[in-house]
Amino acid sequence: MFAIDGFHVTGVVARADVLVLDIETGHDAVGCPGCGVLAEGRGRRVHELADAPAFGLPVRVRWSKRLWRCHEGGCSVRTFSETHPFAMARAKVTARAVGWAVGMLQTDDTTVAALARRLRVGWHTLWRAIAQHAGDGLDDPDRLGGVVTLGVDEHIWKPSRRGYDRAVTSMVDLTRDEHGQVRARLLDVVPGRSGTAYAAWLRTTPEGFVPTVEHAALDPFRGYANAIRDELPDAVAVLDAFHVVRLGVKALDEVRQRVQQDTLGHRGRKGDPLYAIRGLLRHGAEHLTERQHARLRAALVAGDPTCEVEIAWHCYQQLRSVYHQDRAADGRLIAEQILDGFHTCPIPEIARLGRTLRNWRQQFLAYFDTGGVSNGGTEAINLIIEKTRRLAHGFRNFNNYRLRILLAAGGHKPWRTTATPAS
Repeated sequence: MFAIDGFHVTGVVARADVLVLDIETGHDAVGCPGCGVLAEGRGRRVHELADAPAFGLPVRVRWSKRLWRCHEGGCSVRTFSETHPFAMARAKVTARAVGWAVGMLQTDDTTVAALARRLRVGWHTLWRAIAQHAGDGLDDPDRLGGVVTLGVDEHIWKPSRRGYDRAVTSMVDLTRDEHGQVRARLLDVVPGRSGTAYAAWLRTTPEGFVPTVEHAALDPFRGYANAIRDELPDAVAVLDAFHVVRLGVKALDEVRQRVQQDTLGHRGRKGDPLYAIRGLLRHGAEHLTERQHARLRAALVAGDPTCEVEIAWHCYQQLRSVYHQDRAADGRLIAEQILDGFHTCPIPEIARLGRTLRNWRQQFLAYFDTGGVSNGGTEAINLIIEKTRRLAHGFRNFNNYRLRILLAAGGHKPWRTTATPAS
């Protein structure tokens, strides 16, 4: 039942709320760790630890540790106790319990406080053990190996009136597996939303990391683009499709709001034609029913006398269609038409959108040369991060936050959750 090499169970006490195991090792002769001379046994001392739960109950292990004395006159070691990977010296939680807790944080929607209750230990006791065990994985250079496609994005890690410490930059592995699927995993987060923060992180990666990165996905933020240019010179920067379409949504909304003000003299209100279709305008035309199409046409006739909203809507639909073609060549052709035409549009918001896309022309068109690389996996990781932050009711310590989200969203590759081998 205990299943740890070198130990045997000498007693079991099953209570209503806890399972207590008395364990000890054998009587093998032991040499002094300082000089190697055969040591003299000096009895045993009980070391109580919390182990991984079993049968739905917390488990307490009472380890009768052997004590020895070295009689070698010139040896600096006088007395010592036995050690085992099952539990470090002065530990309050077994390595197996720590591995269990790390695995739960990786795979389940849970918190350190909930796991501490199941182990019947304090939050700080468990977190210190988790931080030490999982933190060792961060120092493993193989954790960042094999990254071919790298994504980057920013998010807010804590509410604060001081804006300089609210944002962090997250780096995500977007490499496709042998089946062509993206198994996104969080690589790291660093304080700050800037190209400087991103570039500094890239400079700290292991020596073989940068040469393997072939594609770098990003949103239209010049700071990240400059970092990719300087630190990943051989990687192809790809503008994320979601953010491109969002630029189109923003331009369409701004046109609708301006026309609303020009025609009615106020912001949108219930009953206003354009305000009533603000959601429909954002939908893809191919997803609208006949009834929705009729509602859209009626509202545009009633509230868009200059047809600017209608033109902006068609431009938005054209931008969306870039990413919905069966062949990459067809999507690229539409993208090039947009780049050649939008900036000449008499509608100022669409013209500005066209100029923005022209400034990102190379990164915009790179989508079709890289098999559709996007930052979608990064956005999925952001959802996991937000869920973890909500479960924890927020964070105040950035180091704790970083480790928690790396456990939740870093995938299983970097972590060794089985701390002690079973027999």
